[in-house]
Amino acid sequence: MFATPAFAQAAGGGAVGAFGSFLPLILIFLIMYFLLIRPQQKKMKEHKAMVDALRRGDQVVTQGGLIAKVTKVKDDEEIEAEIAEGVKVRVVRHTITQVLNKTEPAEKA
Repeated sequence: MFATPAFAQAAGGGAVGAFGSFLPLILIFLIMYFLLIRPQQKKMKEHKAMVDALRRGDQVVTQGGLIAKVTKVKDDEEIEAEIAEGVKVRVVRHTITQVLNKTEPAEKA
């Protein structure tokens, strides 16, 4: 019916308003990336390096809470660990959560 000057002036700034409405979403994504995604990726990278560096003689803790000594590194997916005298079990490498005692590599003669 009646066109007020306020309605007539609001139509001009559409491009700036569209960018301004996406700015909070962009900021939220950046905050999520630096607080959640990036630290998780760093932690996964450190765990992979720890698991890849396992060798015979290392004392490890599994996800189930077992403390075992690595007796053989079988392949990329599993190791053989001794949980008690004469009791050896096969353990999937990625279930190792912590290395307690790291053995030093043997010196070359």
